[in-house]
Amino acid sequence: MSTTKVLLASLLGALAVQAQECEQTKVAVLGAGVAGIRAAQELSNNGVDDFVLIEYQDRIGGRMHDVKFGQGPDGVPYKVEAGANWVQGTVTGDGPENPISVLAKKYNITTLVTDQDSLAMFDQHGSTDFKYAIDEFGEALEKVVVDAGSLLYNDLQDRTFRAGFRLEGWDPLKNDSYRQTAEWWLFDGEFIYHPEESSEIFTSVAENATFNYYSPDNLFVYDQRGFATIIREEAKTFLPDSDPRLRLSTEVTRIEYDDDSVTVHTNQGTCVHADYAIMTFSLGVLQKKAVEFVPPLPAWKQAAISSFELGTYTKIFMQFDTPFWDNKQYLIYADPETRGYYPEFQPLDIPGALEGSGLLIATVVNDQSYRVEAQTNEQTQAEVMEVLRTMYGPQVPDPTHLWYKRWSQTPWAYGSYSNWPPATSLQSHQNLRTNVGNLFFAGEATSQEFFGYLQGAYLEGQYTAEFVASCIGGSGNCTTSDDEKRYPVLTGVTPYNLYNWEHGWVADTLA
Repeated sequence: MSTTKVLLASLLGALAVQAQECEQTKVAVLGAGVAGIRAAQELSNNGVDDFVLIEYQDRIGGRMHDVKFGQGPDGVPYKVEAGANWVQGTVTGDGPENPISVLAKKYNITTLVTDQDSLAMFDQHGSTDFKYAIDEFGEALEKVVVDAGSLLYNDLQDRTFRAGFRLEGWDPLKNDSYRQTAEWWLFDGEFIYHPEESSEIFTSVAENATFNYYSPDNLFVYDQRGFATIIREEAKTFLPDSDPRLRLSTEVTRIEYDDDSVTVHTNQGTCVHADYAIMTFSLGVLQKKAVEFVPPLPAWKQAAISSFELGTYTKIFMQFDTPFWDNKQYLIYADPETRGYYPEFQPLDIPGALEGSGLLIATVVNDQSYRVEAQTNEQTQAEVMEVLRTMYGPQVPDPTHLWYKRWSQTPWAYGSYSNWPPATSLQSHQNLRTNVGNLFFAGEATSQEFFGYLQGAYLEGQYTAEFVASCIGGSGNCTTSDDEKRYPVLTGVTPYNLYNWEHGWVADTLA
């Protein structure tokens, strides 16, 4: 026997002995965010109760992350949403209902119906009006989405959303701060990335899948129990309090996998040997190689992980003794020099929301997020206050409290939510989504139609758990390495007939 074969046999033997010493279970669910909780729930619904749920944080919810902030009239801090903040898309008539909307109703989540016409506009001179620019952008966006449907149906090459805009006559000058700000508010503020960095086809798909397939409604959550109430309460339906299957404050450090099993190692020196594992970690965690895979993930899988983007959406929370702003849902600022420089403010102290709270949120994304994350709260406060005093005058007081989450520096996330760049395809995304051996992947980033949205995480957790449960029950074709579709060799364009359930395609969103 060659030296290589001896070493390999020795390694496999050592792993087998090690696996015998690990805790044994049918399924290891990695991550207790929306996808992980939904996956565990679906396993339970399918009679698979032999699972463990491993979570880095000391709580469930993932990037649904409510935090205590400021001080209320009774001395108790308010709860604000550092992460997911909206029920985006609900239901139209008797049509399909967004599962996040279903949960929000079930647990009586307090929301404010988003009204983008409830806005005040400002520039370096104070109050102004550039509603015409917002209307022009909205018209151009609708035309590009229609064009994206034509590209998809006719098997034509994708392009950047910027290219689509130019073809429809929307191409604002760099020094046109009003049109640049309108575009930032309704595009970057939704998808995090610039139109130059976003796929025309798949950005349009995400827009249609949420706001046409479900509904155009946007519900802003300000429930003082926290938005994650919906997932915490759902967990209790199948994971009673102190259930030993839930392992909080446990970091996964290494995963050994093959076609028969998965062994998960943690920072506590423990390990779990499972028949299957469902990994629901953020795309950022995979890209930063925060977890070691043994053997290394195949080249096609690594290429897929590297090909998609995870952006950062930063909400800067402030509390003031006295509100000084318009009673509008949005205060939009057009900076004369820098696109995306503190362009959006959302008052929570307005009629119909948290009246009397003195709460105000400023939002920045990506490049501005990374810059803000690199500086102190005091530096950020100085910048924000300069903008607010430009908008409302020098009498505006300093906030009593200011805080923001540094998402790109958070080791269990490394960002906020995913984006689909140009020069990729359904097939390359399927490689991100599909399993490797008995290791499966799920989360908002693996959703074909709802990437970046909570419903994407929910539906992917459900789908993947159903698939794994069918393998355990013997009804699925789970004996070979090609359990789910994968494309080690990518083609330039995905044929339209592949947009089907096997690829996670739930809705006919561009019909």
